[in-house]
Amino acid sequence: MSEAEAQANNPRAVSGVVVSDRMSKSITVKVERRVKHPVYGKFVRKSSKIHAHDEQNDCQVGDTVTVVECRPISKTKTFTLQSIDVRATGV
Repeated sequence: MSEAEAQANNPRAVSGVVVSDRMSKSITVKVERRVKHPVYGKFVRKSSKIHAHDEQNDCQVGDTVTVVECRPISKTKTFTLQSIDVRATGV
């Protein structure tokens, strides 16, 4: 099995917090990770924003979600919503 086939069978899944749900059937998820600084050794938080497809428009800002990598849906969307882990508390 080649590396491309192995990657297709196990799509990358990441968890993050929804920061925007204003688009139709789309969400923006902020994914944070901790990286050790190469010189000083301190752990630094790095983040990236991922656009994901939300078919039913279920997500709200503040929800913690899991998204899975998929085929490109648009120019920036290459992830699909898998599950909503924690709902945001409504005020």
